[in-house]
Amino acid sequence: MSETRAKAAKAAAKEARKLPMRDFSQSLPMALLRAREAVMRQFRPSLRRHGLTEQQWRILRALAAVDAIEVTELARVAFLLGPSLSRIVRDLEARGLIEREVDARDLRRGLLSISSKGLKLIAEVAPNSEAVYASIARRYGARKLAALHKMLGELEQSMGGDVDLDEDADD
Repeated sequence: MSETRAKAAKAAAKEARKLPMRDFSQSLPMALLRAREAVMRQFRPSLRRHGLTEQQWRILRALAAVDAIEVTELARVAFLLGPSLSRIVRDLEARGLIEREVDARDLRRGLLSISSKGLKLIAEVAPNSEAVYASIARRYGARKLAALHKMLGELEQSMGGDVDLDEDADD
């Protein structure tokens, strides 16, 4: 194949790959995922040192904010699918970090709460977590970070607020 014909074939192949949509580099979901990954890279070392996964930390943080919560509501606020949540809850319960009880008003409902051991673990992780937040605020800018939080909240609300997880959710 001549060089001219090879270039023409390459150009034709590139043209055939053109999609009737924005360039992948301009994908909002991908930009959000890249930003999330960049932020989470800052927190993971501390979580690992304390034997926690990101998902376990989300559950502990959510439970620390309430007296007790129903399992399905916890799945919603922690953005976890039911099967993943069940496995993680089992692990955290076995470690004594959370407690499960039956709702006295409805024996079919299970309520979860954080244990004193779980609160102690949060107190151990919190200083490093806050140091990471402070570092992010210094590097990115405290005003820009506050504006970003506001814009992300507005974006979420404009998309319909509460988000239902699907099978493709990252857990």
